[in-house]
Amino acid sequence: MTATDAFTDPDALGPRIARVTTLAGDSAWLITRYDDVKAVLADLRFGRSHRDPEQAARVSSSMILGGPSGEFDSEDAERVRMRRLVGPAFSARRMAALQPRIAGIVDDLLDAMFTGTPPVDLHEAVSFPLPALVICELLGVPYADRDDFRRWSDDVGNLLDLQRSMSGLDNLWRYMRGLVEAKAAQPEDDVLSLLLTTPHEGVTMTPDEAAMLGAGLLFAGHETTVTAIDGGMVQLLTHPEQRAALRADPALIDGAVEEILRSSRKDLGELDERRQGLLRYAREDVEFAGVTIAEGDLVLLGLRTANRDGARFQQAEQFDVTRAPNPHLSFGFGPRFCLGAPLARLELRELFGALRRRPDLQLAVPVAELRPRRDLLTGGLEALPVTWMM
Repeated sequence: MTATDAFTDPDALGPRIARVTTLAGDSAWLITRYDDVKAVLADLRFGRSHRDPEQAARVSSSMILGGPSGEFDSEDAERVRMRRLVGPAFSARRMAALQPRIAGIVDDLLDAMFTGTPPVDLHEAVSFPLPALVICELLGVPYADRDDFRRWSDDVGNLLDLQRSMSGLDNLWRYMRGLVEAKAAQPEDDVLSLLLTTPHEGVTMTPDEAAMLGAGLLFAGHETTVTAIDGGMVQLLTHPEQRAALRADPALIDGAVEEILRSSRKDLGELDERRQGLLRYAREDVEFAGVTIAEGDLVLLGLRTANRDGARFQQAEQFDVTRAPNPHLSFGFGPRFCLGAPLARLELRELFGALRRRPDLQLAVPVAELRPRRDLLTGGLEALPVTWMM
């Protein structure tokens, strides 16, 4: 049996469910096989809330995805309500309207980067400002405040310091609360105004709700895409044959984006999913793979590992921009599928498509010298030095 055969053999993937200890030191169930992770994501017997949140096991100290959120008795109804309110912000019509603006932002950032003298830090030149500019435009947040919300986002996503994470979330919420008050007085064509003026079953979102949701969108809308850009760049820069194929054939861009989203590198700050996976809490006793997951138990879903499950993806460890189909779980699945997926895909498609028309980039340092951000929820890189032929 070859190494590849061993990986694709279901019996070689390890147990379907295992007891692990989280980064916070609590006990959890870990599920990593693709089919199992997908099934749990779609199963409403697992949720984000907990009947006794003060006693609930935690994944980390982060205030976002570190522990339970929402009210146990109203979680499903509130999820449906919020998705109906927020969904129009990421509609196909709004994404189509945004596309020219995102393309212009990409060109401006790349123009500025390529007028510099290499090596240049692509993380600072492109990876951070692109998603920040886009989410600011979508929400109606002044880009001039980017240094503040960047700092607060880093604080919110800190995995080890609970007080720092709480302070970051409080600062981010207070900032958004002030913006919400301004939007309530004078609505504009942005998502915050939309949240305040669009009723669901006759009821509009309260200012406090809009501020908290806006803070979450501001965090998720730029931090996760920053990480995807960094990771995608490193994948392409360390796989020259794949980069060459993409540069030669523009029809590969959509497949390249999906493969970037599917693939994730452990040497670029990927968190150990035995300690830090996507959390769910069992809302009732659930029989799974021969064990009973008790009501209230914490379950970690290893999305990155599931995306490399050889029982679902051929040659799963290879980075292949021609991979099709590519039903990765990076945006989740089922009732909590990420509403921001169209926006993230659009940003990645515009950026990596535009890079085809620019000088061919190279890493300016060995990949082993790239420094991952291991203390942050989103991971990613501290810097991404690149160079090119002048």
